Amino acid sequence: MEKLELIAPCHFGLEAVLKREIQDLGYEIINVEDGRVTFAGDASAICRANVFLRTAERVLLKVGSFKAVTFDELFERTKEIPWEKYIPEDGKFWVAKAASVKSKLFSPSDIQSIMKKAMVNRMKQHYHIDWFEENGASYPVRVFLMKDIVTVGIDTSGVSLHKRGYRQLSSKAPITETLAAALILLTPWKKDRIFIDPFCGSGTFPIEAAMIAANIAPGMNRSFTAEEWTNLIPRKLWYEAVDEANSLIDDDIEVDIQGYDIDGEVVKAARENAREAGVEHLIHFQERAVKDLRHPKKYGFIITNPPYGERLEEKSALPALYREFGESFKKLDSWSAYMITSYEETERYFGRKADKNRKIYNGMLKTYFYQFLGPKPPRRKKYPEI
Repeated sequence: MEKLELIAPCHFGLEAVLKREIQDLGYEIINVEDGRVTFAGDASAICRANVFLRTAERVLLKVGSFKAVTFDELFERTKEIPWEKYIPEDGKFWVAKAASVKSKLFSPSDIQSIMKKAMVNRMKQHYHIDWFEENGASYPVRVFLMKDIVTVGIDTSGVSLHKRGYRQLSSKAPITETLAAALILLTPWKKDRIFIDPFCGSGTFPIEAAMIAANIAPGMNRSFTAEEWTNLIPRKLWYEAVDEANSLIDDDIEVDIQGYDIDGEVVKAARENAREAGVEHLIHFQERAVKDLRHPKKYGFIITNPPYGERLEEKSALPALYREFGESFKKLDSWSAYMITSYEETERYFGRKADKNRKIYNGMLKTYFYQFLGPKPPRRKKYPEI
């Protein structure tokens, strides 16, 4: 099969997690940049990356990269890309998104319209027609300019990969599924350790933890734009990827994953979402305030997304909330706590300085992933077999 270059965008600050995921799938990393990882693969890699990657926002098929500082240059270089190799005569094609950073060309709408004209121009010459019906499969193009270097990709995913298909109901400030999975994978949590989210909201952290524990691929119950690209990807490759995902599921496992929230309606929604994800039997949800957080066992993990107080009227409640959280955590002997928040007084009211801190952009919002580390559990003794 032909070698392709694929680009997987992700949250800024979490590139290393995505890189490891791609390597675990068996693909060669070409480049790691802010907010994206480029890797090599064949047509089956498009299917497997979409089905298996937990932390990528989407998967793009890279079709070109060039320098352009004028719109004429952008037009000519876009026209040089062999679009007919990717888009059939009846294909629906458009520049769905353009982003520009530190580049001479910075107007997204102008970039989009000029590139579309160049694509039409090229394909007119190849297909010898003046009008494209565009009534076939969709080929949305995404373009990114960084310091005048234009990178062009066709989006294979369609709806962003954080839309797993299980979250029918969400709370006020939900964390995306891809970000939740990436943050869990940043920690040393494993399925044999206790996991609690005391601000579980719509249940995203516990659900993603349960899917990781049961080895349920995040994309196996949704569709992707490139499923219609029968000119590039044989249908059987999609079936093979889903069959592989099915064969790897292990949901007969024993886990202790819990989600609490003070709002009973939100807890109901979280249960419904867990049912949709097929992991309801692996999670215990409960209506409970953070001041009532407790557990008899040692060496557990708290991974959570507490309220940030983005709305002014909620800001005044944050000191007491974070103080209660800190006091509950103090009583949990040997536990570790990880929280993502934009609240700048977190450490002050939590009552402890974080052992590690990582800046992560949640959309346009600058947040920090505070890590309060407990001791490692003692190694289990291995007895010789008799």
